[in-house]
Amino acid sequence: MMAEHGELCSDLDNSYCMNGATCYRIPSINTLSCVCSESFRGSRCEQFQLLRTSGGAEQAGLIAAVVIVTVLVLTALAFVIYSAWKVLRTKAQSQQSNQQQYWEIKPRV
Repeated sequence: MMAEHGELCSDLDNSYCMNGATCYRIPSINTLSCVCSESFRGSRCEQFQLLRTSGGAEQAGLIAAVVIVTVLVLTALAFVIYSAWKVLRTKAQSQQSNQQQYWEIKPRV
């Protein structure tokens, strides 16, 4: 990678790069450069980089589909519960009015 553009640093300059990185001297601009390992970044490989994995578009699509289906199921369940409650309330009111009429005694004239 860097070997094409530079040469390995001398033993004196080798401590320029940190965390086991490979040091190269770039003669055209008279500077040192580092090639970091996978876990480090920065000009001298001084910053630790946490590795993270991306789930990708397929996993994001699957999560979105699960969320949409869950919302639809919860909405349908709420509608069923509301409808059942409304029917039971109407039945209870109907029975209550029938019981009141049954126990009403009409006076004889």
